[in-house]
Amino acid sequence: MPCLFCAIVSGEIPCQKVYEDASTFAFLDIGPVSEGHTLIVPKTHADNLASGSAETAQQLMATVYRIAPAILKAVGADGYNLGMNHGEAAGQDVFHTHLHIMPRKVGVPRVFTKTHPSPELLAATAAAIREALG
Repeated sequence: MPCLFCAIVSGEIPCQKVYEDASTFAFLDIGPVSEGHTLIVPKTHADNLASGSAETAQQLMATVYRIAPAILKAVGADGYNLGMNHGEAAGQDVFHTHLHIMPRKVGVPRVFTKTHPSPELLAATAAAIREALG
């Protein structure tokens, strides 16, 4: 079965891309738990963090460091949860290494329930994040 995230990175499946560099690709989650919920994936396929390289893990964290402040600025958030489901037992359902940046606002309950924003809202959020990245 083809990898969903490899198809997104290659452009076969459309997404709301917010950032890309030589080794990572970041795009909005289509079932976000908060506004600006972003996934960061390595461009090189690995089923999970342990099956990839230490260099890939470092590149993922470098991308978090680069884009998280822009995500917070774009959506007016005060903080974020950083998450990774590693393996089926942990709830991983797309077997391509990925990190979740889930923006959070003070006073808004922290939930992990997926929402279904309109394509227009996702596009506007992605544009705001790209603008905040400069």
